[in-house]
Amino acid sequence: MRHFSFRPTLTMRGRKFRGLRGFAGKPFHPPLTDIPVGGYVLGAVFDLISFAGAGTAWSPEFYQAATFCFIGGALVSLGAALTGFWDWLRSTEPGNQARRTAKSHATIMLSVTVLALADIGLRWLRYHDGANPPSAILGLSLAVALVVATGSTYGGTLVFDYGFNVETAGDSPVWHPSETDVLPGRHPAPSSDGSSTVKMVAP
Repeated sequence: MRHFSFRPTLTMRGRKFRGLRGFAGKPFHPPLTDIPVGGYVLGAVFDLISFAGAGTAWSPEFYQAATFCFIGGALVSLGAALTGFWDWLRSTEPGNQARRTAKSHATIMLSVTVLALADIGLRWLRYHDGANPPSAILGLSLAVALVVATGSTYGGTLVFDYGFNVETAGDSPVWHPSETDVLPGRHPAPSSDGSSTVKMVAP
């Protein structure tokens, strides 16, 4: 009995290209969101550590690390916003809950971007040579982390509650007992009793 399946995940052949949305089963938006979310949360944590350790030798290093986290997150968020907008435009229909949730998600995440840019601007224009974050920067950083965590919860709802942009191989053959991996664009061939077999057929 096989215990691992590596090839289907790494296979791009057979996946339909959908422009800015990415490939079938490999959308661009979700992985792009990981960097801003992680960057903003880590930035807030580093700011908090730096603030708590004011006067220590390592406090400026954490403050600088937080700045880099916010800059990196903001840069990648541009790609996340663009691909997310294309997902919303091409994958949702007016009048349903998924579209309303997508709009809420987008509104929250755009607000995060504005707050993050304000945070970066303050660091650059007023506090770039500081040894640790002042209260204004710390408060803004914590607000960014809180709001981005809230926004990502809405994004998770779209995927895990509504199955938004989720595409399966064939007829969701992941649950079919089989020794053969189902690759993108293929289906398990039905046997005479109606169950799937290990034979692979092109769609």
